[in-house]
Amino acid sequence: MAKKNRFTVIGAGNGGKAMAAHLALKGFPVNLYNRTFSRISAIAELGGIHLESYEGGPHGFGKMEVVTSDIGEAIEDASVIMVVVPSSAHASIARLIASHLKDGQIVILHPGRTGGAIEFKKILSDVEIAADVKIAEAETFIYASRSEGPAEARIFRVKHAVPLAALPATDTPTVLEALEDAYPEFVDGIDVLHTGLNNMGAIFHPALVILNMGRIESTKDDFQFYIDGVTPSTARILEVLDRERVTVAASMNVRARTAIEWLRLAYNVQGENLYEAIQNQTGYYGILAPNTLKHRYIFEDIPMSLVPIASLGKRFGVSVRGIESIVRLAVILDGTDYWIRGRTIKKLGIERLTVYELQSYVKTGVRPDR
Repeated sequence: MAKKNRFTVIGAGNGGKAMAAHLALKGFPVNLYNRTFSRISAIAELGGIHLESYEGGPHGFGKMEVVTSDIGEAIEDASVIMVVVPSSAHASIARLIASHLKDGQIVILHPGRTGGAIEFKKILSDVEIAADVKIAEAETFIYASRSEGPAEARIFRVKHAVPLAALPATDTPTVLEALEDAYPEFVDGIDVLHTGLNNMGAIFHPALVILNMGRIESTKDDFQFYIDGVTPSTARILEVLDRERVTVAASMNVRARTAIEWLRLAYNVQGENLYEAIQNQTGYYGILAPNTLKHRYIFEDIPMSLVPIASLGKRFGVSVRGIESIVRLAVILDGTDYWIRGRTIKKLGIERLTVYELQSYVKTGVRPDR
């Protein structure tokens, strides 16, 4: 019998705890890392995570092999490193693990948002790591999940199909093969332009917080985010943002899925328009709104999703006024200049690339401009 891959999950938030527990319940050895040990001390004491789920979904006690805040210990013997942190932390994670990486390891961002793998690889290149590792990103997070206690997590739904791509795309088959036993749900995402521009968090997260900010402040989390927070009017605004994203993708010869097409792929739901499709997604029922505006749907999805999409749009001549409006409102709301903090094409190091050169880079890893 072939030896099972050992997974390291970086991050013990809503997603990381669910992924770590589920992998362990599948029989894989799992290490769990979190920067702050106090956040995982209860898991270390119990030796694992209690997982609850929807009817028929994964549940039980997932035993951890290692629970640590020492990154060297966490990834030393890992075959696959699952990075499950807000994408605003991807750069710091890249710098943190760079000197500890070993030949043959695979690092996967869950998800990459927009430009995640490009940013991650640029940082590893800048620090000139010697290890031969593969970098990949998922288009979206495979679970709808929440942390329900210090050592408890709940999965509301597991997506049926999640595109994944490596940088370069020629490495994608190797990454998918390494994940096949654990996650047959991952499918070939073509390349990281496709996974990054099919970023549904960019459409579903920040605008809904902005459009529901009064309700969030007055009721905290006393409403269902996607069911009560998505009305016919808010859905029409989401559709405008979605059209801009799809048009930006088309300017780079990428055929991006619309939000409705994505809901069909990920959840097998139907609807005549985006409002109906979201309301028909049973996995969204029970997911409450954020209880604060200081939430990753703003501080993560604005700079790591909407800003790079807008930056690419302006580079290739696409009007992104709707996206820019949401970013501007977030800047006012948070008092933070997300245009500076975000993943602009300059920060990603691709500002001088033509469409042809960018396509060549993500597919082969070769940059014609160098």
